[in-house]
Amino acid sequence: MSKRTLLTYFSSSSSSTPLETNDNTRQPKMPRVEFRCSDIISDPGLRKPIDDYPSEIRDQVKRAYVLRGPTQQALGFTYPRQWQSGEWRSFQHHWFGKYDWLEYSEAKDAAFCFYCYLFFQPGKPEKIGSNVFAKIGYEQWKKALEKFDKHAASQSHCNSRSNCDDFMNQRTSVARKFEKHTEEESRYKIRLTSSIDVARFLIMQADAFRGHDESSTSLNKGTYREMIDWYKDKVETVKDAYNNGYKNCQMLSPDIQKDITKACAEEVTAVILDEIHGRKFSVLIDESQDVSIKEQMAMILRFVNDEGKVMERFLGLKHIEKCTSVALKEALLSMISSHKLSISKLHGQGYDGASNMRGEFNGVQKLIHDENPYAFYVHCFAHQLQLVVVAVSTSTPAIADFFNYVPLIVNTVGASCMRKDVLLAKHHDKLLEKVENCEIATGRGLNQESSLARPGDTRWGSHLKTLLRILVMWEAILEVLEIVKKDSIKPTCNGGAFGLIGKMKTFDFVFILHLMIELLSITDNLSRALQRKDQDIVEAMHLIMGVKERLQDTRDNGWEPLFKRVKSFYDKNQIKVPNMDKEVNVTNMHFYHVEIFLAAIDAILTEMNHRFSEVSSELLVCMAALNPRNSFSSFDVDKLVRLAEIYAEDFDVGHILLLPSELKEFHVHVRNNKEFLGCTELSKVAEIMVKTKMNTSYPLVYRLIELTLILPVATASVERVFSAMSLIKTDLCNKMGDEWLNDLMICYVEKEIFRSITNEKIIQRFEAMKKRRMLLTQKNIVVAANEEA
Repeated sequence: MSKRTLLTYFSSSSSSTPLETNDNTRQPKMPRVEFRCSDIISDPGLRKPIDDYPSEIRDQVKRAYVLRGPTQQALGFTYPRQWQSGEWRSFQHHWFGKYDWLEYSEAKDAAFCFYCYLFFQPGKPEKIGSNVFAKIGYEQWKKALEKFDKHAASQSHCNSRSNCDDFMNQRTSVARKFEKHTEEESRYKIRLTSSIDVARFLIMQADAFRGHDESSTSLNKGTYREMIDWYKDKVETVKDAYNNGYKNCQMLSPDIQKDITKACAEEVTAVILDEIHGRKFSVLIDESQDVSIKEQMAMILRFVNDEGKVMERFLGLKHIEKCTSVALKEALLSMISSHKLSISKLHGQGYDGASNMRGEFNGVQKLIHDENPYAFYVHCFAHQLQLVVVAVSTSTPAIADFFNYVPLIVNTVGASCMRKDVLLAKHHDKLLEKVENCEIATGRGLNQESSLARPGDTRWGSHLKTLLRILVMWEAILEVLEIVKKDSIKPTCNGGAFGLIGKMKTFDFVFILHLMIELLSITDNLSRALQRKDQDIVEAMHLIMGVKERLQDTRDNGWEPLFKRVKSFYDKNQIKVPNMDKEVNVTNMHFYHVEIFLAAIDAILTEMNHRFSEVSSELLVCMAALNPRNSFSSFDVDKLVRLAEIYAEDFDVGHILLLPSELKEFHVHVRNNKEFLGCTELSKVAEIMVKTKMNTSYPLVYRLIELTLILPVATASVERVFSAMSLIKTDLCNKMGDEWLNDLMICYVEKEIFRSITNEKIIQRFEAMKKRRMLLTQKNIVVAANEEA
């Protein structure tokens, strides 16, 4: 029997079921019911009975709920009060610590039993009413503990809990206890571990799993299967595990690949949620289209961890059908609730400047602020800075004309492969000539090959990059344009190159080129600083003020140095400088100094004052009092007390009374402590406080610092997520499902966490997701973990 016949035989035998008969009559196929994540409802009062789910997916639904655990609100959640038996009563959060099966429904203000909902079997009614805890909900809080104790001791509850344990431990079945296949189990462990190792590598490299033709005769079966085959050729035990193991449990199918990736993503998410662990956080959100023209919303959580470090973690992607503010708000709240996070812990919002996000009346930030008045919104500082650059590029007619010519030069020089090659060759020759004449320094990383890049209004820093390339490759660009002018057959092309050469040799072009490089260099440093993940709002405000001061200093004292550099450039390139005293309407000196130099700087300062107006808001002014520069010279007790009053939910009346004295004591302490000497960033202050245990000595001060640090500065982390999305979902993988994409993205973006997760945890998560043909014993999982270590 041939190999292909054997494969056909095994694939057909593995897909057959006991219900198949030899009858030639074909029965019509019933539509297949598939499990979806939307089948899982967080609020127990809104769930449909477990028996209402189709039998095909009922076990999957139960497993999903068991893996998720009971719905128990985060510490700090406010439970509604009801008038019962002559007193105001409500559900108490500490009951969760005593009863691990207890759930609370926000929709019904009622308590439910997690195990009875999943495994309650109707029978003889009991006085304590298991049916109430399973379906209806318990609402009387007067003697709730007494009722809970009776329910926990009831036979129906104990049976439900026992059924849950048996359901999740498939090895307790009688049939499995009699199966002895240690050898095959070892092979299964090798196959599963190999599949996880290959999946890990592909996820980390953002490589595609599937191939166009994955048949046994294909020369390229896709990266996943090809790497498995490579693994088999290199390791004999892996080859034996695949060749001699069960053919219907090879761990190679697309479903297995997706399940492994989902297990990895869920483990990464579990680590992130454990980091947050009831802490206050802010959200950073943006939307972008993927390659299949689907609108994807990415969410980043920003919080301060146990070490006092500012963290920004990727929570996930969500496909949204509408970009309205209401739809985005619902998507945001859905993602938060699906991960058991409370909206009451949300203390910051960071979005771009789109009207549906930042609108003062109907934007997402306003809708979320209505839900939680302490979720303050900050418009992305990096996005606002880019808008400043775009506005300045059209601030005067001369500068606008300059930026109209820049893309024409880039397009003309780079219009063909031949022109690009000539440009690089000419630039290379010029660099060698300058090196021989000792005009430029040499060293590792210097004078690298580069090409022209087109500036874009949405690409941060692209304007400066393009202008620097033009300045560095000046001679090579002019030589290429001369070649284009000579070789052009059509007069239109000849005239275009001729006009660009003439424009580049004008004093206007060179002067504006040097001026824009100087101004954009100042803003570019700020842009890079704002994009740091651990950047805090206090330091960002200080940097903005520093840029304004530098711009003002350039306005007052920068004209002469700039003019000398431009004249030096002209002399070096043998270009004649125009007579500055020549007068048309005004003198040339007046035109370049007043109508270009001063006008451009004034435009930047005006735009920055307009764009960053929130810096002067009361909230940020109060936060600025925490600036640690110059030994906390800006420290202001009154402003910080006012900051605590703004966050009224986090500071009660007693805290407000104690805060002034704690602030004064803290100020004296840090000014005399060498640990804080030279500290310039608030995030470093928080780290030092945790390291020296000062966060416990000054808990109210640390709370103020934490609230300040979680306030978002820029959405650069979200932009990086979309850059990763373009690597994972490409033109060749444009049919990738949303859930598959989300799992890959979580693992790829949070690489640091993903690397730290052991195969043991992934295997446990993988096997608990659904019924498997084989399961590893706990002993084998431990052995696998030790081998990996």
